[in-house]
Amino acid sequence: MSAIPWLILPTYNEAENIEPLVTAAAQVLEEASPDGFRILVVDDGSPDGTGQLADAMAAESDRIEVLHRTTREGLGPAYLAGFKHALDAGAGFVMEMDSDFSHDPRDLARLLKAVRDDGADLALGSRYVSGGGIEDWSLQRRVISRGGSLYARTILGLPINDLTGGFKAFRADVLKAIDLPSVESVGYAFQIELTYRTAKRGFKVVEVPIVFRDRVAGTSKMSWRITTEAAWLVPAMRLRR
Repeated sequence: MSAIPWLILPTYNEAENIEPLVTAAAQVLEEASPDGFRILVVDDGSPDGTGQLADAMAAESDRIEVLHRTTREGLGPAYLAGFKHALDAGAGFVMEMDSDFSHDPRDLARLLKAVRDDGADLALGSRYVSGGGIEDWSLQRRVISRGGSLYARTILGLPINDLTGGFKAFRADVLKAIDLPSVESVGYAFQIELTYRTAKRGFKVVEVPIVFRDRVAGTSKMSWRITTEAAWLVPAMRLRR
């Protein structure tokens, strides 16, 4: 069971999405990984009851777990807590995705195949390669997203098109090698930092085309504070390395 994939789902106020998302992801992983899988919901004390809904699902399935955190610290710390839990439990592969259906659960199978069967160390769901794309976004959001990826790619010197993407599958050995406790990013710069560390360690990063869709239910967690953090942390990453 040690080589099974774990899917980490960070949540804050995702009561409208968590049950259908976990159900959809479990159906995909059941077929893609018949030897087993785990889904870990990492809830940062959602006041809307997301954590309690996840608990109810976990009570009915031994493949679903919930990690409750009492304070909302941001995306990065939530993922780091989830990664540590999965690695301590002996995960063979660790996957991450948004908890609002922006990422299509059906794509989990292709990301898992890339790291389990096709030689990738990190499979990155990419909006900006052939076959990928974005639906339901305004022109302004498209420009900000594209510009952010181009900015990070230029500063960090990486030939990766979608550095800000958060739909990923890692081999467990990669996460163990990139010194997760020293990761500093809190917001979406966390995604850039993980990919940068992986690439600079010489691991193979593969971009798998995905179509990103805007959330239908719930409220976006994106803010100008998160964008600003990414703007100054990217050069800092380059200087540290």
